[in-house]
Amino acid sequence: MTSPVRTGEAAVKESRSASARRLLVIDNYDSFTYNLVQYLGELGADLDVRRNDAITLDEVAALGPDGVVISPGPCTPREAGISVPLIQRFAGTIPILGVCLGHQVIGAAFGGAIVRAARIMHGKASRIHHD
Repeated sequence: MTSPVRTGEAAVKESRSASARRLLVIDNYDSFTYNLVQYLGELGADLDVRRNDAITLDEVAALGPDGVVISPGPCTPREAGISVPLIQRFAGTIPILGVCLGHQVIGAAFGGAIVRAARIMHGKASRIHHD
């Protein structure tokens, strides 16, 4: 018995063991990216690291990653290259993890307002209000 075949970004990929997951890491020009790459590699992931301005959405689709990691970076989502369009195209078809700027990019891709805090909050707890 075979599984149904889907086309496009949601194409069915061969099953891979957890230790052989193919992950695409979008590098938003931040040195911490390679800390993430090192840790993911230690966990057995098969990694492909691409700069945010050195890959197209069609190339992402052709790679067929099992997941995407959007890295930290020194800018805002507006300057994060392919990051926002990548999320808009592949959300719901490929698992996506955003770290720091990458997390902000996910919010921006879904219409969230990304604004500066009144004061620096690195490592501090704060209340979040939402509706």
